[in-house]
Amino acid sequence: MSKLRRAIVTVFATLLIGGTVAAILSRPAPAPLKSGRFAGNDGPVPVRIAGAVTADVPVYLETVGTARALSTVAVQPQVGGKLMEVAFKEGQTVEKGQVLARIDPATFRAQLEQAQAKKTQDEAQLANAKLDMERYERIPGTIAVKTVDTQRALVAQLTSQVASSKAAVEQAQVQLAFTNVIAPASGRTGIRQVDEGNIVSGSGQTLVTITQVQPIAVQFNLPQQQLAQVNRAMASGPIVVEAMEADNKTVLDRGRLLVVDNQVDQTTGTVKMKAEFPNATLQQWPGQFVGVRVLIETLGQVVTVPTAAVQRGPAGTFVYVMGEGDKVTSRAVTVPQQDDVRAVLAGGVQAGDRVVTSGFARLKDGVQVTAVTTEQLEAAPVAPKRESPRGEGRKGGEGRKKREQTPQPSATAPDTAVPDVAPTTPPPAAPSRRAQQAPQASPQ
Repeated sequence: MSKLRRAIVTVFATLLIGGTVAAILSRPAPAPLKSGRFAGNDGPVPVRIAGAVTADVPVYLETVGTARALSTVAVQPQVGGKLMEVAFKEGQTVEKGQVLARIDPATFRAQLEQAQAKKTQDEAQLANAKLDMERYERIPGTIAVKTVDTQRALVAQLTSQVASSKAAVEQAQVQLAFTNVIAPASGRTGIRQVDEGNIVSGSGQTLVTITQVQPIAVQFNLPQQQLAQVNRAMASGPIVVEAMEADNKTVLDRGRLLVVDNQVDQTTGTVKMKAEFPNATLQQWPGQFVGVRVLIETLGQVVTVPTAAVQRGPAGTFVYVMGEGDKVTSRAVTVPQQDDVRAVLAGGVQAGDRVVTSGFARLKDGVQVTAVTTEQLEAAPVAPKRESPRGEGRKGGEGRKKREQTPQPSATAPDTAVPDVAPTTPPPAAPSRRAQQAPQASPQ
């Protein structure tokens, strides 16, 4: 009878467990939880809207260039001597013709005076020879012809000697003037190479270097594929060039394109170009890297939209346009020109159309939208995250892990704990009801 009760309990427990499992599996899954801003809102999709406008759009060629001094002059003394005075400060802006240094002029002043004295002597000798020549000519026939010819040759000789003395005087004046070292060009002085009191020579010794930074030049390269655009723009007039800061947004200075090199560099496939800038505020410095924008064209009165509105798909570029009933439709467009801020559209959109600039994830043709501002998007509440019905959070994960580590009761014997170690030999099977009802055979 105990075996029959055990069998009934086993069957009843099996049915109970099977029913519980079937009820759990047949329960409908919870609806997916919406998260993020505007969660749980099944109404219009919130998007940002911008209007298509017509405007004049400049077309730039962008690259990186190097600022270079328009002229660089190494100031060298032209005569030797002791450096008596340095008349400039390092980094000073000097003008052309300004005295930069003075060399001891004593030796050159003495040479000048000597040349002047020699010139005076030669002029006196020439004057005397001319008087003798006049006397010989006033008394014809009394002076031998040979003497007259000799006197005439002496006058010519002394005339040449006076001319030579004049040249010597001028040379001495030039040498004396060279003792004042003059700035050959306007610009900014660098670091002084020779200090006051040193002996300088007139054979290639540099005192200081002057660089002209106002105006200043910028040299840059452009790909050879853009050379035709530059040449067409130059044929129409001067080309405006802008020097940009490192952020490529702030304009440092505006100038003009000076020259395009006469050949393409076959190694890099680029063409060298040079532009000139006023550099009135000294924002550019020789050797500095600057961004360069070359204005080659201005598109007049074209339809523009924010660049963020242009989307790309398998069929090409398109935009979402907000129409009647606040419903959006996609329109294919062509984008001949764009930058980080705006894009030029050729067809598909007219001025005044409202285009979508954000919130594309839930958009398709015919979806109703509502226009919101950036502040509204940022201020929109975020839907709270709900715990998983099966405890999939951190605590649920820990509970599941704990349950996996805890031994579970046997399905066939719910009231008996499963031992940690299974027996090495299976228990004997219970006899069936037929076996229990069979009569015992009598021993022979």
